[in-house]
Amino acid sequence: MGKFSGWMIVTDLDGTLLRDDKSVSEENLRAIRYFQSEGGLFSFITGRIPRGAKAVVDVVHPNAPCGHNSGGCLYDHRTGQQLWGRSISAEVAELVDYAVEQVPSVGVIACTHSGVYFHKKNAAAERFRRDEGFEDVAGDIRTVQEPLAKVMFTEADEATLQRLIALLEKHPLAQKFTFLRTDKAYYEALPQGVGKGDLLPRLSKLTGVPVKHIIAVGDNDNDVSMLRAAGLGVAVANASQAAKAAADRITVSNEEHAIARVIEEW
Repeated sequence: MGKFSGWMIVTDLDGTLLRDDKSVSEENLRAIRYFQSEGGLFSFITGRIPRGAKAVVDVVHPNAPCGHNSGGCLYDHRTGQQLWGRSISAEVAELVDYAVEQVPSVGVIACTHSGVYFHKKNAAAERFRRDEGFEDVAGDIRTVQEPLAKVMFTEADEATLQRLIALLEKHPLAQKFTFLRTDKAYYEALPQGVGKGDLLPRLSKLTGVPVKHIIAVGDNDNDVSMLRAAGLGVAVANASQAAKAAADRITVSNEEHAIARVIEEW
C-alpha cells in the first residue's frame, strides 16, 4: 500500500497535461510515475476520441480507464476495449445542414468512437487533423457507417464562431444535444446529457476509488462538470473563466508542469 492508494487523478489533456506544443513535460512524467508507484491511479478525460489520444497514452501509460469525446466514451487503453459509450442522434445532420447554410466558412467533422470523417474542411479542421495525426478521410455525415459519437464545428475566427454558436443554440433541435466549447476554434454537438463529470461515478465504480478521492484538473468549459463533480477540482492558470469559477483551487499553467505541481502540493 502506497501513500496514494485509494486516490485518483483525472486530468484533461490539451491545455492541461499537454504543453502548447502537445508534448508532456519530463517534470509531469516523473510526478505521474511517482504517483502511480505509490498506489495512485492516473487517468484522463478528454474531448479526443480514443485513437486521437494514442500518442499521449504511449508516453503517460494511464493505469485506469480513460474518458473520451468529452464524456461520451469510457475506454481502457490497457486492453483496447471500449467499456461504455453514447451515440448522437441522427437528427444532427439537420443541424449540420443549417450550420453550413448559415455560416459557409465553418468546418464540420464527424467523430465516431474509433475514427474521424471530414464532412467539410476548413483551416481549423485541417489544424485539428494535423494536431491529432488523423488521415484526411472525407465522409458525409449521413453516410458514415459507424454510429456518431459527436460532431465538431470548426472555425478560427472568433466572431464567426460566436455567430455560429448563437445560431445553433437557438435552433429548434438544440434541446436534443449538449453543446460544448472545447477549444478556441472548436464547438461540439454531443448526445444530450453527456459531460465529463458524468464519467467520474463510472470511474469510481470501476476502480473502487470514491468520487471524493478523485482530483480533477482542467482548463476549458467542457471541464466544468468534471471540476465540480470531483472531490477536488483544480483549474490551470491558463483556464477559461468558467473553468476557474468551477474549480476549488487554481494552479500553474500547462506550460509550468501543472500536474507535477498538483501532486507536489497535494
